[in-house]
Amino acid sequence: MIKFSINKVAFQNALKITKQAIGSKVTIPALTKLKIEVTTEGITLTGSNGQISIENFLPASDKDAGMHISDTGSILLEASFFESVVSQMPELALEFEELEQKQVLLTSGKSEITLKGQDAEIYPRIQEISQENPLKINVGLLKEIFTETVFAVSTQESRPIFTGVHLTLSDKVNLKAVATDSHRMSQRLLVLENEGTDFDVVLPSKSIQNFKNVFSNDEEDLDISLANNQILFRNERISYYSRLIEGTYPDTNRLIPNENDYSLNLVFDVAALRRTMERARLLSNATANGTVKLTVSGDSVITTANSPEVGSVHEELTAIEKSGEDIAISFNPQYLIDALRVIKEPEVRIRFISNVRPFTLLPKNDTDSFIQLITPVRTN
Repeated sequence: MIKFSINKVAFQNALKITKQAIGSKVTIPALTKLKIEVTTEGITLTGSNGQISIENFLPASDKDAGMHISDTGSILLEASFFESVVSQMPELALEFEELEQKQVLLTSGKSEITLKGQDAEIYPRIQEISQENPLKINVGLLKEIFTETVFAVSTQESRPIFTGVHLTLSDKVNLKAVATDSHRMSQRLLVLENEGTDFDVVLPSKSIQNFKNVFSNDEEDLDISLANNQILFRNERISYYSRLIEGTYPDTNRLIPNENDYSLNLVFDVAALRRTMERARLLSNATANGTVKLTVSGDSVITTANSPEVGSVHEELTAIEKSGEDIAISFNPQYLIDALRVIKEPEVRIRFISNVRPFTLLPKNDTDSFIQLITPVRTN
C-alpha cells in the first residue's frame, strides 16, 4: 500500500512531462491512466498512448523533491484529473496514501481529496529495448537537427512514410536527417563525435514535437537505442520510447543537383528576404494558385504577386551576390518563409537550374551540410 510525501512543484513538473505521452483517443482504456510505481529508490511515473511512452523516474535522493517514502507499491490513476488535482493543492507539501480498494488519499495542508485508482497489473507492458552500445548525442544538437528538418514533413496520412523524419547513421558517425512532403525537402548532415551502430529509421513528426518538450536541458547528453521498430531516447531520469514508421524511405540523394547544374546563384540577407516573402504572401494567399513570382533580369531582382480581387505587390530585392542567367520562377512563398526561418546564418545562398526545376537554399558559408530544396509551381 503506497505511502509517500513529496514537494508538490517537483511532483507536478514530473507529471507534466509524463502526461505528454498520454492520449484521450486510445483504443486501450488503461492508456488514459497514469501509472505510479513506488520503490525504496524513488517514484516512476509512466504514460503511454501506444505510439509514444514515457517513464519518468524521481529518485528518493533528489533534495528538491523532498521525498519521504513510507510504503511501496503501484497504482493507476486517471491522468488528466490527477494532474489537475495536484496542481490545485494548497501547500507545497503533498502526502499520497493508498487506502483499501485502490483508493488514494491526497493531503495538502487542510485539504484532503480521495481518488479512485485501478490495479497497475492491467497496464500494458512497455517493450524493453537493450541499452547496450547506445549512441550518445547532445540534446541541444538533436533538437537543432529536428528543427531544421521536421517542418518539411508531409501532413497527408495517405503516404505515411513522408510524415516522419528519415534518420540514418552510416560508418558509425555520419548522421543524416531528411524530411520531404514531395514539394520541398530539408536535409542535414553531421559527423558525430561518438560512434554508434548504423541505423536507418523514420521517426514520426509527432514524436519529434514531444521530444522537444520532454528533454528541456539542451546541455545534457542522452543515449539512443533501437529495437523492433522502436527507438528509445534516455537520460538519467527519463526514458522516451517512440514507435517508428514502417516502410522504405525513398532515395532523396538523387534530388540534390550537381554543382555544374546551376545556372543562377544569388545571395540574400535572410531577414530581409523573409520579410519580403511575408509581405508577398499576404497577396498570394488571395490568389488561386497561392504563388509569388521571382524575376531576375540583368541587375534587378523583383518579386511580384497579383490578386484580381485584392491587389498586387511589387518589390525590388537587393542581392548581396548575383551571378548567372536571368530567370522568372513562381513558387509557394510559405515554403521559402519556412526554409528561411531555420537558417541561423545571416545570409542565404539560393541557386537555380531553371524555372521548372527545384531550387536550393543553404546558409552562405555552408558546404552542403544543410541544404533545402523547393519545387517551383508551373504557371501560365
